[in-house]
Amino acid sequence: MSKTIFGATTALITPFKNGKLDEALFAQLIRRQVENGIDAVCPVGTTGESATLTYDEDRRCIEIAVEVCKGTNTKVLAGAGSNATHEAIEMAKFAQKCGADALFSVSPYYNKPSQEGIYQHYKAIASAVEVPFMLYNVPGRTGVDILPATVCRLFDDVPNIFGIKEASGSVERTVELLSLRPDLYVFSGDDAIDYPILASGGKGITSVTANLLPDLKSRLVHAALEGDFATSRSINERLFPINKILFCESNPMPIKAAMYIAGLIERLEYRLPLVAPSSENMKKIEECIKNYKIVGV
Repeated sequence: MSKTIFGATTALITPFKNGKLDEALFAQLIRRQVENGIDAVCPVGTTGESATLTYDEDRRCIEIAVEVCKGTNTKVLAGAGSNATHEAIEMAKFAQKCGADALFSVSPYYNKPSQEGIYQHYKAIASAVEVPFMLYNVPGRTGVDILPATVCRLFDDVPNIFGIKEASGSVERTVELLSLRPDLYVFSGDDAIDYPILASGGKGITSVTANLLPDLKSRLVHAALEGDFATSRSINERLFPINKILFCESNPMPIKAAMYIAGLIERLEYRLPLVAPSSENMKKIEECIKNYKIVGV
């Protein structure tokens, strides 16, 4: 299987207008990612508020991403996650039919399945499609951790499972996974530790901050993959303040606020139960953004 996805990828926000998906703005935001060197965009992940999107909105976001990226060097790594396995399978099949280059799927949240349940869940979804498939581990949000033994089992048993977005916040986890399976594609799912994960053998990142600063994030990753670790580390350290403030409240509340303040989105809308950050945090975000040049505004 050709492992077509690596490098700098962006966990896209989903913009709303009067409570509905703002299709035109979503396409515009994706074009900005393409123009600034992002290797793949990730529609309808958790940053895209996938848990509160309708099925039709999920599908339309993937369609728009495929339409915008067609004929460019930017690929589509589409979200196909659910805590109901049959729903995730349906979304995976749709994304493949639509033309997504690869899929990623968040671990089933709330259910708190056993490791065997996680294995069977991912095996069923990945086996239902042929495109490359990535696991997504974010235990702080889902309440379940895809343990290394389960990752290895899935990687060994399911041909199109090629990697994992690791958002446990642990560099040690990346080192452990790659010590067990050197060919596994590990992506950083935590902006603050992109450089350490890449320097440890990671093949890419899936970034929240890249919604705001795709140019810097793409440079950080490409430098590391080319062996220029000094440049990559320098950019990672430069980005530390913004990476930190963008997680001052639950994602994607701060990143949407930052994009609104920067003028990248026209209105600040979320799907309940998400709301805007506190006034105090809005001020902190605004002050932090002043230290960066926001391209394409």
